[in-house]
Amino acid sequence: MSENQYLLEMLDIEKTFPGVKALDHAKLQLRSGTVHALMGENGAGKSTLMKCLFGIYTRDSGTITMDGKPVTFTSPRDALDNGVAMVHQELNQVLRRNVMENMWLGRFPTTKIGTVDTRKMYADTKAVFEKLEIDVDPKQIIGELSVSKRQMVEIAKAVSYDARILVLDEPTSSLTEDEVEHLFRIMNRLTAEGVGIIYISHKMDEILRISDDVTIMRDGQWIATKSAAELTKEEIIRLMVGREMTNQFPPKNNEIGEVLLDVKDFSGMYEPTCHHVNFQLHRGEVLGVAGLVGSRRTELLNTLFGYFTKGGGSVEMNGKPINNVTTDEARKNGFALITEERRATGIFGENTITFNATIANVDTYGKPLLNGKKMDKDTDWVIDSIKVKTPSKKTHIKSLSGGNQQKVIIGRWLLTQPDVLLLDEPTRGIDVGAKYEIYQLILNLAEQGKGVMMVSSEMPELLGICDRILVMSNGQLAGIVERGKDFGDIPGEQETIMALAAKYV
Repeated sequence: MSENQYLLEMLDIEKTFPGVKALDHAKLQLRSGTVHALMGENGAGKSTLMKCLFGIYTRDSGTITMDGKPVTFTSPRDALDNGVAMVHQELNQVLRRNVMENMWLGRFPTTKIGTVDTRKMYADTKAVFEKLEIDVDPKQIIGELSVSKRQMVEIAKAVSYDARILVLDEPTSSLTEDEVEHLFRIMNRLTAEGVGIIYISHKMDEILRISDDVTIMRDGQWIATKSAAELTKEEIIRLMVGREMTNQFPPKNNEIGEVLLDVKDFSGMYEPTCHHVNFQLHRGEVLGVAGLVGSRRTELLNTLFGYFTKGGGSVEMNGKPINNVTTDEARKNGFALITEERRATGIFGENTITFNATIANVDTYGKPLLNGKKMDKDTDWVIDSIKVKTPSKKTHIKSLSGGNQQKVIIGRWLLTQPDVLLLDEPTRGIDVGAKYEIYQLILNLAEQGKGVMMVSSEMPELLGICDRILVMSNGQLAGIVERGKDFGDIPGEQETIMALAAKYV
């Protein structure tokens, strides 16, 4: 490879979908043995550009070269066979099969008589995991693993192809701090071997730490490519959104009112679950839920919502006992739940924006025939009030960016007019501009007297918009951190929360 030649060069890439130009002369140039960050707001075209590389989409025009030679991949398998691997933000795994079957799906090793060689598959999986220092049993059912461990398995799978180009789309969105450090060690090892890594993330600190080069996109167009050493967070945000953004969080004007939810000695029935949790949620309050992976934060929300079975304890709402035996009962009691995994438990990918926005409120549209005008009106409200970027309400939701999918899901539940909104990682994989809009939505709900519980793995987020933070540790309530005078700005607050999170580990 000559000094000026790139490992990968994508120039003047264009891609149009019905009603929207997703890529407009976009470009990206990746050097061998480097980490190249690809940044932009949701809908900027990052994932679309990578899908054009990976053979998921066919580009309308433009050129792609590897080592100076033109390439066009007709499918993901074609890309993999030619040394390009991609780990998608939304995990796409066969949840009822085990880890090693997911690792080698589509390329199972076979014996001389043509049957699947499970011994070799197990040995090969162990070898990859040992190389990458991943502690997962190859024979475990993958659906039983935490999202973070499933993410590491997917990264290991990509590495197993011996790819020369590795695309990582929001790889740390569900990883703990230790797992992030582990991933960075893997990345350093790969770049030392000459692998070029394209790294898509909205986390500024990670980008500035791990990247060599940064390309920023906006509205499907290339905006700039700079050395990471030249950039600051403020400069990245300005290039991404085209404007200055000095305040990361909206001002808080919500007032804490009377007790809305009184949870006493609350436990789930089946492990892994939460145990003997006590707390109160007030009207107008944003109650954060912090904890390490495995702390049972998600289990707490799912049990409150009736998705998991309650094992003991009581819940009072407005002073009256309630029992959310099912999710439908929870909805009727004024609860709403935004789940952690949009693709698996949030969206109906093959259906329209209208379907996805109105499905939780379908009882209000009439029987036996649905009132299409009212459904359209409600969908328009979701699109306009939450600023969903979509060609039309008839667009399939799977074609939207992750951030816009999340907005539709939030809008879906706002249509039910809930009193208690349960949010599980509501800004996972969402850019800084869309995050601000979602924070504003949350605070607006609090100002209306709603009660909000929000699980987040991002400490600045919890400290930035929450009034109190409930800290979970191994299924138990380790403590509640109150909002102080300078809550969110004092490092000591973070240390207190982390110490509580490790209390019962």
